Formats: sequence, C-alpha cells, structure tokens
Amino acid sequence: MKPLKLLNYVGDAWQGADAGLADVNSALTGEIAAQLGSGGVDFAAMAAHARNTGGPALRAMTFHERARMLKALAEAIIARKEELYALSAQTGATRTDGWVDIEGGAGTLFAYSSKGRRELPNDTILLDGALEPLSKRGTFVGQHILSPLQGVALHINAFNFPVWGMLEKLGPTLLAGVPAIVKPASSTAYVTEQCVRIMIESGALPAGALQLIVGSTGDLFDHLTGQDVISFTGSAATANKLRSHPNVVGQSVRFIAECDSLNATVLGPDCTPDTPEFELFAKEIVREMTVKAGQKCTAIRRVFVPAALIDAVQEAVSQRLAAVVVGDPANEGVTMGALVSQGQRADVRAKVAEMAQDARIVFGDPQAQPEGVSADGAFMSPVLLRCDTPWAAPHIHATEAFGPVSTLMPYTDLADAVALCREGQGSLVMSLFTYDPQVAIAVIDGAAAFHGRVLIADRDCARESTGHGSPLPGLVHGGPGRAGGGEEMGGLRGMSHYMQRTALQGSPRMLAAIGHRWLPGAPKIAEGPHPFRLKFDELALGKTFDSAPRTISLADIEHFAEFTGDTFYAHMDEEAAKANPFFPGRVAHGYLILSFAAGLFVDPAPGPVLANYGLDNLRFLKPVSPGDTIAVALTAMSKSRRNDEYGEVRWNAQVTNQDGDLVATYELLTMNAL
Repeated sequence: MKPLKLLNYVGDAWQGADAGLADVNSALTGEIAAQLGSGGVDFAAMAAHARNTGGPALRAMTFHERARMLKALAEAIIARKEELYALSAQTGATRTDGWVDIEGGAGTLFAYSSKGRRELPNDTILLDGALEPLSKRGTFVGQHILSPLQGVALHINAFNFPVWGMLEKLGPTLLAGVPAIVKPASSTAYVTEQCVRIMIESGALPAGALQLIVGSTGDLFDHLTGQDVISFTGSAATANKLRSHPNVVGQSVRFIAECDSLNATVLGPDCTPDTPEFELFAKEIVREMTVKAGQKCTAIRRVFVPAALIDAVQEAVSQRLAAVVVGDPANEGVTMGALVSQGQRADVRAKVAEMAQDARIVFGDPQAQPEGVSADGAFMSPVLLRCDTPWAAPHIHATEAFGPVSTLMPYTDLADAVALCREGQGSLVMSLFTYDPQVAIAVIDGAAAFHGRVLIADRDCARESTGHGSPLPGLVHGGPGRAGGGEEMGGLRGMSHYMQRTALQGSPRMLAAIGHRWLPGAPKIAEGPHPFRLKFDELALGKTFDSAPRTISLADIEHFAEFTGDTFYAHMDEEAAKANPFFPGRVAHGYLILSFAAGLFVDPAPGPVLANYGLDNLRFLKPVSPGDTIAVALTAMSKSRRNDEYGEVRWNAQVTNQDGDLVATYELLTMNAL
C-alpha cells in the first residue's frame, strides 16, 4: 500500500513537514504505512493561536454550547467510523480492539456532552461548592468559582489507543473551555490524524480549538506558561523527563501523568473452582492479556491467588489461552492481533526475559512466530509466567511487559495479598474477585490507597460489568506512585485540571452578580407581578414573592395524618411527643409544612411555569406546633436555558414562623416557558 503522508494541523490549516520525515511501519506486514514529521512548524505561533483565537472562542460559549459541540464531534466520528477501523487494522488491532478505541472514544465524548448538559449550568461561570459565610451579619461572604485557564492544553498520547486516548482528554478539556494541541505517538498517528480530520471537517469546532502535531514537539515546551496544562500518557521515564523541563518547572506548568502500571488482580479465598467467581476470574485474565494484544495501561500484569488454588488457576487460564488465535485481524477466527511494531515486540520479549529471572513460563513462547502470519509483522503468542516466591521476585514487581503477558503468584492470606498488591508501588486499577463482603472490606481497607480504581467482581454484576481494564468517563482514570500520580476523566472532576479554582470575597450583592446566582443577603425584587406570571426571559434573579401567613391548627395536623396515613406519634400522641427531646409536644408534619408552603406561594392559573420537578437541599430547622403561623418567601435563585422552548429555574424557599424563625428551607426546581 502507498504510505500515507501525515500532516500537522497548525493555525487552522494542514501543514506538512519541510524535512526529516520518519517512517511508520504496519504492524501486520512491516511495510511502510505512513510518513510523518513536524519540521518547519512554528510552535510558538501554534501556542499563540490556541491562546489568542481558540481560547476566547471557547470561553465565549456556555457549558451547554460546548456540550453540544462534543456531541456533534462524536456523531461525526460515528458517521465515519469505518475509515478509522480500516486504519486501525494496520496497527494490529482486531475489530473488537478497534471498537474499544473508536466507538469507545466517541462514547466518551457523548458521555461528557450528556454530563455537560445535565450537570452544568447553561452559563460561562461555574460555582464550586456552597456559599461560605464570613461575617455575623452576612454582609461579607465567600464563594469559590472555577474558571477556564487562559492557555492551551498539550495532550501527549500513547500509541495503544490513538482515538480513545485523544478523546478521553479532549472531552473534559473542551468542555472546560480550553483549546488543545494533540501530539499522538508516531506508531499509530495515522489513525489519530484521520480522526482529527473528521472532527475538523464536521465544522463543530471554533477556530483555534484543536491543533495537531505529527512528529516532534520541537521547542513547544519553551513557550508554555503557568496558564497551560500538559497531559501525558506514556512511560514513567519520559514523564519524568518532560515534567523536569526547565520551563515547565520555572513556569509551574500543570503536568498530569498516566504512566507505567503493574495492575493486579486478586482471587478471594472464598472462590474455589466450583464458584462462578473462579470462572469469571480466569476469563478476565485471558481477556486482559489478549485485548489490544495486552497493550493496555490497565491490563492485568500480576495475578494473585490463594496458594492452594494456584495449580487450578494455571490450568484454567492456560486452557483459555490455548483457544486464542493470533493472526491478521482481517482473517476469520482471529481473536488477537499483532503488537504495534517489531520494536514493541522486541521490548516485550526483553521484559519477559527479565521477569523470567524470577519466574518460569507456563504458557506460550515469546520467541516463537505464530503460524500463518507475516514474518515481518509484530505477532507474538500470549505468555503466562508463574512465580512461586513472590516476595523474592523484584523483577515481577518492577517490570512491565507491555504486551500479552501476565504473571501468576500465590498468597498465603488476605494480608499477604494486600501487601503483594502494594508492591506494585501504585497502579491505575486492581480487581478483586470475591462473593464475600468481608473479604472485599479487608482488601479495600488495605489496598485502595495504592490504586486509582478498584473493581470488585462477582456473579451479581458480571453480566453488566465493563471489566477490569475499561476506564469509564464517569470514573477517575489515573493512579498514585508508579502510575504517574495523575488523574483523568472522573465525570466533571476531569474538567478541574483545566480550570482555576478562585476564592471570591465580597458582599452578597456583588458575588450574586458575578456568579449569576441570587444569594441570601443580596437585593430582592418584590414589586411587580407574581413571579409565576413571568416568562423565563422576563424573570430577573432576586424576584421574590412574600406570601400571606397561614396558621396551622391541630385539626390540620390530624386531617393530614389521617389523609396520608402518616400517624407517627410525634403528630398524634401529645405525651409521647413531649418525651422526645426534639419536640415540645405534637408537631406538624414536615411535608404538611411543604404542602402548605406551596399553597401559599403558588399562582394557580395556567402560565409560564410548566412543571415542578424536584426539591434540593431540604432541611426542617424548627418544629411547628399547633397554633403556629407560617409564611414563605420564594426567590428566583438561578436560571439555565434548556432549549428553545423552556429553561430551568431554581427558587430559594424560606419558610418562617410568627417569630420570624426559619422553620424550613429548600430549593424548588421548575421548568418555565421562554
């Protein structure tokens, strides 16, 4: 096949290298699949374009607009996914491998789009946490906010997931409002480049929001500032080299790293060969060894089992490995493709030789050429090692063979298993297979601090479980120690790496104006029509309705009890209620107070309020006794447009008694017509 000439995307234009092209070989045949380079790219101008063009354009968009942009990008990728599958095959990936990468990547964008529209305001400012009172009278308050960094995110990605690896970083970055420069690993950059083309051609991205480097980053690091972020996936050695760059250190450039990870899995002592968990365990080990030919940062590298079960586990895993068919993914029946390159295969073979100093190979031959494949391809058999002395195996706990390789080891008891897991010095993920909650509690208590994610697998969740090695958009991906100490995704947590948390101090009036959210102590608007008569766009924050009072009688309480069936003694038995330290005697139901409050503030005629769909932060603060009088103040607190027909209004409700004491407070959510 004719090699692809890969281009950089710089300043909203495609640009080839003016010299120094490097060859990228096919994992299947060894032929040149692509040529790439970044010679001639002006990296200073590239960073400036992101900051001066992409950043302002993204920051001008609301979170909902950015979320819709992510959805459009995901839809474009899905619409042209076959282009990516065709290229993915040249990296050695099977169709299943490609699905994880391509459709999994698009799925991550879909997930961030959904979260952005459901969990973020349709605004450009993001409040972080509750209001902090700073004074007795409430005239001086504090509020944390999150603002997009006014720089650029440099994403340096690994070879194993050329689409997902880019998109899992890009989703939270763009949602936060920060432009990105993507630098993929050379060996699979031709897949990434095509995905970037698809996204650019979708027209969903504003100018300057996304740029691409296919080749060296040149002097780009010299042009980074304290407003920029580097998000890196790769080896710990490279991460340490990059994070110690003089300008990165001098400018305190944020550095997020996801590195080597000797991920472990543990078979609980309760999981004998006749249990479902034993079978699930063996199946998961083989899946993690063979998906992407074991080239996954989350793959299982160390397998810990009760000493009495190690022979049974070895047999079960070996039987499954024997059924694995290694070959060209285009051939029917192939279940594991090639490693990404002959260089990668050589590295894996060398690492297996190191590990074999502490263990013996019990399945597979790392040097053997699988049958029916090109001698110039990067094919290799899965390799299972066994180490019977895990506490005398320094190579096993310090060496990652980034391929279809795993090591089986015994443990004596749970404390021993936990300690062995910790020997990995921090990982992205570990898994535990058990049906005994006490086993899970013990392992989590001892091991969770050493791992970014822990899967507890059993028969109850097996059907729907995504497995040991699948990072999910809603959960953090990263880990301590050897794993790099970084963190990605985790739902909206992933945005915070690209935002600055700032503590604001001032009056409620001023902070309400900045945060686009009415705060207690800020001015109210009492004059004019009832707020339920105002359309979404007409409703000003701070618009308040102060109700007339209503006295609650003993008859009201008894009627409510009988009508609802809530005859709890505090409402019906004077003597028992008085014996309760929280009540002076019989008291009104909390939900009676809410019901009466709604009756006091509602305007019943048809109008802009379409629906009441929930309450947040409800608290009952003081009992209401028979004969007490309540009133309610309802204030428009915040607004978020949902579409062209309606938007969400959040109301602050304060219910007080005849003495002005607060008896209940909550936030009412309504949908209001535009």
